[in-house]
Amino acid sequence: MTTTTLAVLVPLLPFLGAVAGLLLGRTAPGFVRPLAVLPTLASLVLAALVAVRQGGDTAVNAATELTPTGSVPIELALHIDGFAALVAVVVGLLASCVQIYSTGYLRDDPRYSSYAALVSLFTSAMFLVVYSGDLIVLLVGWEVMGICSYFLVGHYWETPEARAASLKAFLVTKLGDVPFLIGLFALATDADSFRITKVLGAVASGALDHPTLIALLLLAGVAGKSAQFPLHTWLPDAMAGPTPVSALIHAATMVAAGVYFIARLLPVFEASQAAMVVLAVMAAVTMAGSALAALAQDDIKRVLAYSTIGQLGYMTGALAVGDRGAAVFHLLSHGAFKALLFLAAGVIIHAAGTNSLAAMSRMRNLRDRVPDAYWTMTVALLALAAIPPFSGFFSKEAVLGVAEHVVTGHTEHAPAAAGWIVLVAGLLTAVLTAAYAMRLWLLAFRGRGTEAPDHGKEPLTMTVVLWVLAAPSLALGGFAFRLLPDWFDGRDLGPTLTTSVLGTGVALVGGIITYGAWRHTTALTARVPLGAVAAHPEGDAAQVEAEAIATHEPAYGDIAYAPDPADPGRLLLGPLHRHAAAGFHLDAVYTALFVRRVQAGASLVRFLDREVVETYVRGAGALPRWLGAAVRRAQTGNVQTYVSALLAGTVVLAVAAVLVATGA
Repeated sequence: MTTTTLAVLVPLLPFLGAVAGLLLGRTAPGFVRPLAVLPTLASLVLAALVAVRQGGDTAVNAATELTPTGSVPIELALHIDGFAALVAVVVGLLASCVQIYSTGYLRDDPRYSSYAALVSLFTSAMFLVVYSGDLIVLLVGWEVMGICSYFLVGHYWETPEARAASLKAFLVTKLGDVPFLIGLFALATDADSFRITKVLGAVASGALDHPTLIALLLLAGVAGKSAQFPLHTWLPDAMAGPTPVSALIHAATMVAAGVYFIARLLPVFEASQAAMVVLAVMAAVTMAGSALAALAQDDIKRVLAYSTIGQLGYMTGALAVGDRGAAVFHLLSHGAFKALLFLAAGVIIHAAGTNSLAAMSRMRNLRDRVPDAYWTMTVALLALAAIPPFSGFFSKEAVLGVAEHVVTGHTEHAPAAAGWIVLVAGLLTAVLTAAYAMRLWLLAFRGRGTEAPDHGKEPLTMTVVLWVLAAPSLALGGFAFRLLPDWFDGRDLGPTLTTSVLGTGVALVGGIITYGAWRHTTALTARVPLGAVAAHPEGDAAQVEAEAIATHEPAYGDIAYAPDPADPGRLLLGPLHRHAAAGFHLDAVYTALFVRRVQAGASLVRFLDREVVETYVRGAGALPRWLGAAVRRAQTGNVQTYVSALLAGTVVLAVAAVLVATGA
């Protein structure tokens, strides 16, 4: 079987599994779980075979024209280079883990069959994006992921949060997709083709007439799909969906698609210095802002959501300084430990007895109740904080290292301004990342909130997946930075001394300061009486602490606080905490600037339609109705009346004729 045939089967098998799962979900429910897991596992095996055959050498290209479309043809094309081959393997691995995990997490869910089918379709669409060699075919996978995310985020549609989150995710990403589509058409017009290889050839020959405009239009779509500022606000709200869906969206599909798209077409963006600076600023604002927001969140999944936004900022930052190897390296590393973080959070949520959300301030004694989640999440958080030798250290240092090369003038792929922006923002974000990772670990596993009822041991399918993902989170980086250059552009991805020392140092500082703040707040709140906590059920730690200090109440010992007031995030952020917890009020700003104006316009249109247009419509219908009523009254059914009317009419006509004749 040829490599091309194997590559075609990779997205096809999950698609067929999705179709079969939807058709057999009700008639043969026993086949739902095998149809969810086996096609995805088969795609993983085939993707691995494609990667082995491709081997990081010359890209595999194949194309066939679907139908004549005029001067710019649309082709069903494959373009599999080292980037595509490895990304597809990671997508298959993580999607398989999510499907296996979901068999336990949603084992009692009445809509599991439709859920599993949508996950398979989601996976198929991402495979299509990864392997596609034609921009229109890539766009098909891009949009299919959008509609799948709408349904999956709204899986718990009975809750208003899930309904609102699914609608918001769909609309915000579509807001970016409109200029993205225009940019694709403009790019194909300048290059005379939608084929990626021909587009890159046109860029190399200088055939693009509007590189800045095209790059900025494409960036709008990437910002929406990969949740970058200013179109990132949908991703934290999307946590209302099932936790395995969150893992899939954040680690293997959807948000990774935007970063991968820029990596595929990086020369298009490099053709415009302005676009590279805009990309760097977008990455910097996204990194720092999302890390601050993560430090203030209480829901464990929202912390991880803002964490994803920040880590995607690292990837776009690497692209802004012209190194797609570092960006995709962090994409692969992040996929492993972020999937592990979400799935471990799912175990915690399962232990807490809720569907999709869990407030860290209400957690207590989870270390002993979920030991698998405790140890594996510890590994993943260390990788997230970029502590050596965990995988996140090597991939994040690759990003910081290439930014340093741009700053010091060792590379000319990006402007020096972009290098400075990415380097400074990356180091600042490293401090904040370690801080919120430490805070999450402390509140989740050493918190003093209300102890939830014990819901029993988690299914084996859930805990096994955690340990499977813990292996790459621990060891992937150490091997990858030596092997990946052969698969990518040949550039060194190893950590440099300067950024390694700086990055690790600031991460340790962030973690230590957070731990110290937690110890301080814990010691302070240990003196708070139970009555003071009960007076503030929402857990306003600052108010509780102030009352405790003012009244000098005696200690009550180890009290089961609900919620835990010992949150170091409040102490670290100070007056910024309230704004960071609300995502710096961007939703309120967008509501004031856009939503209310759109609603006002809709109200005006509704008024004009009901009070103006419908008035004419009702009038046009009323006149014939009145005439009909008048004629109907004349139809009495009395023959004498009809004869009398006939004679009267005859007399009138005769008189009229005489008058006319006399006048003549």
